Amino acid sequence: MPSPPSLSVIIPHLKGVGILRDCLASLAASHYRDFEIILVDNASADGSREMVEAEFPEVRILTLKENLGYAGGCNAGIRISHSRYVLLLNDDTIQDPATLGALVEALEQDPQAAFAQPKLLNIRDRRRFDYSGAGGGLIDILGYPFAFGRTFMAIEEDQGQYDSPSEIFWACGTAALYRRSALQEVGLLDEDFFAHMEEIDLAWRLHLAGYHGLRVPRGVVYHYSGNTLPNSERWKMYLNHRNSLICLVKNYSWPRLVWILPLRVVFEWGIIALSFLRRDFRRGPAALAVQVQLPLAFCRALPKRRRVQKNRRVSDREVMKKMYRGSVVVQHFLLGKTETAQILHRHAL
Repeated sequence: MPSPPSLSVIIPHLKGVGILRDCLASLAASHYRDFEIILVDNASADGSREMVEAEFPEVRILTLKENLGYAGGCNAGIRISHSRYVLLLNDDTIQDPATLGALVEALEQDPQAAFAQPKLLNIRDRRRFDYSGAGGGLIDILGYPFAFGRTFMAIEEDQGQYDSPSEIFWACGTAALYRRSALQEVGLLDEDFFAHMEEIDLAWRLHLAGYHGLRVPRGVVYHYSGNTLPNSERWKMYLNHRNSLICLVKNYSWPRLVWILPLRVVFEWGIIALSFLRRDFRRGPAALAVQVQLPLAFCRALPKRRRVQKNRRVSDREVMKKMYRGSVVVQHFLLGKTETAQILHRHAL
């Protein structure tokens, strides 16, 4: 029986024949060759399966009976693969030919690195970072995510300012490479998240297990940000706010959670009030719905929290050294710092 490839590329797919074709064509041009592609068909109805079977017969297709979301689709693909590394990849991306090799090389050279992310650029304007994960994920102690090159809706032009490799807190699910052995220790994506923030929760669990993550700017992926679910959609805003709070509940120790969660809730109510004052009837109602349902979400997260805390090997003090110790909300909205380097108070990144 032949040995499995070193890398499995897992692509969850719901709709969009054209974008999927472009994604697979770019993978076929990759300089790195020791990989397989697993397309997870999340119950699509657009002829995608037929197109892949006809034009990319080397691709393995896993057909699901229902849409399990990003988390469920990725997990299904991971479970049928056996490679040393898995790359979770959005179907609305185009890869530079050097990307796969650069990502695998980064983890090969650093045994304690459990995940890595390439540079993500906007496919419509390739001079600018992509909204989703930009140059690699960061987070503040209240759980608000941002990234090298993107803070909330402020997206920077890529001028090479973040081209020095460094550690990151999370890798964007648009294109995130994981070490399988590390996933076997901490578990896969939380399927209750359905979509959004699940990669941050997974990265947090990997940090608690003693691993770290890397940004690999030698690898470049171009992304149609918001193609599947636009950033302005109320459902997406709801998932982002809800799942971010669940991340805190699952991953912080009780001594940290008892003061961080209430402070985060105060910030959330501030966002709700400001949204309604600005007549933003998408984010305001979405964030309000999360607060109404927060007690139930908290209770549902407790069993998972117990498993996470039982498996932890690293203290909050150590994990928080990898976070921004202030508030990115205050820095961005009150102090007007729109660039990542300004917020982190350093320029050599």
